Amino acid sequence: MTAQLTPQVMTKVVLVAEELFMRLGVRSITMDEVSRTLSMSKKTLYQYFENKDQLVTSVMIAHIEREEKAFKRVHESSRNAIEEIHGLAEIMRKNLGQLNPSTLFDIQRFHPLAWEKFLNFKDKCIQGHTADNIIRGVKEGYYRPEIDANILARLRVEQVSLMFKPTVFSSTEFDFKQVQLEVLDHFIHGLLTNKGRRLYEKFPQEVRHSIENKTL
Repeated sequence: MTAQLTPQVMTKVVLVAEELFMRLGVRSITMDEVSRTLSMSKKTLYQYFENKDQLVTSVMIAHIEREEKAFKRVHESSRNAIEEIHGLAEIMRKNLGQLNPSTLFDIQRFHPLAWEKFLNFKDKCIQGHTADNIIRGVKEGYYRPEIDANILARLRVEQVSLMFKPTVFSSTEFDFKQVQLEVLDHFIHGLLTNKGRRLYEKFPQEVRHSIENKTL
């Protein structure tokens, strides 16, 4: 009997595959492993996705769509540029906390179409949001007025690219997550005025108090 190719099942397959890829890396996960986790026959899985490369690309597209929506929510709900950039940083921290360091390296080496999707997202979405945030922060007095938003946004994108180069940050010498967060923190502090720094440094404490209040 042929499987019914419903959007709901497609979504479930992509979510399960993404969880496996994020936790264990892409190269180590086979289509057999995905089908076993789904309690689905491999024959049925191949009716949805012709091969692993197509599945990896679908996972990347779904992940990017969620990230773009999350960025938009943060932008629309933030009271100022500091709150916005803190929110964007928290999205990155959450993602890195779930990410096996080998995942993006595997995609870069073995799944060129998925990697191209990621690069387009990085170049357009990350650069665009960063530039908009810098312009906003300068207007609000939280970022240094002499900053050129386009140059700094491009720099941020190139920083992200640099951190994926094993010749610069070897996995045997550096922790991938730590490198990402250190460079992001350095970038943010380079934007701030004294007024901005005072507000930015309040946020970890404010977030902690918010969590504590919700659990009381």
